[in-house]
Amino acid sequence: MSMQSNIECVVVETGPNPTGCVIWLHGLGADGYDFVPIVKELEQLGLPNTRFVFPHAPKIPVSINGGYVMRAWYDIKNVDLQRQEDEGGIRQSQATIKQLIDDQINLGFAPEKIVLAGFSQGGAITYQAGLRGNHKLAGLIALSTYLPCENTLDTELKPANLGIPVLAAHGEQDNIVLIERGEKAVNLLKAKGVDVQWHTYPMAHSVCGEEVVEIASFLKRVL
Repeated sequence: MSMQSNIECVVVETGPNPTGCVIWLHGLGADGYDFVPIVKELEQLGLPNTRFVFPHAPKIPVSINGGYVMRAWYDIKNVDLQRQEDEGGIRQSQATIKQLIDDQINLGFAPEKIVLAGFSQGGAITYQAGLRGNHKLAGLIALSTYLPCENTLDTELKPANLGIPVLAAHGEQDNIVLIERGEKAVNLLKAKGVDVQWHTYPMAHSVCGEEVVEIASFLKRVL
């Protein structure tokens, strides 16, 4: 019997015997329920029966918010996001998500039927876990985010994972994670030969309807 991750999740299945699985990571201070409403929209856009797993990040003190305790995948010490990076916290969440992926594989989903998605901090962990994982997943969706632990990517990137299709999207008016950050991640991955689709929208640090349509078509393609 393999160890199951002890992280709490909201699980939504859009129909019986789902063929694909999407693990979706929320942003700082939100929780697993944050993106549950998007499931209905994706369903209406013709997504086949899919299992959605929305984990709740642990509650930790967040430095940038005066040490206030909230759900976070790692600590943020600095508005710069990449200076004084909480590498320990990032790697801890990476391990949690790896375990979560293994749980779904043990439930019968092949890795090529699992998509890892995330918004903001959740997107950073999506990059971190998806590109360094033991399995070549169906795809990665990185929304309004950036690439963490950049300096170790070259040595830790699994060659097989270069083949994972990536959908990256960002708001042009994002004042939390600047669009330059998102762009930098995409350019870095493209330079390594990763198949990245990049979309920008006239919005702030959020998700818009047009973007959901793009997500649906990406999911239909990779799953």
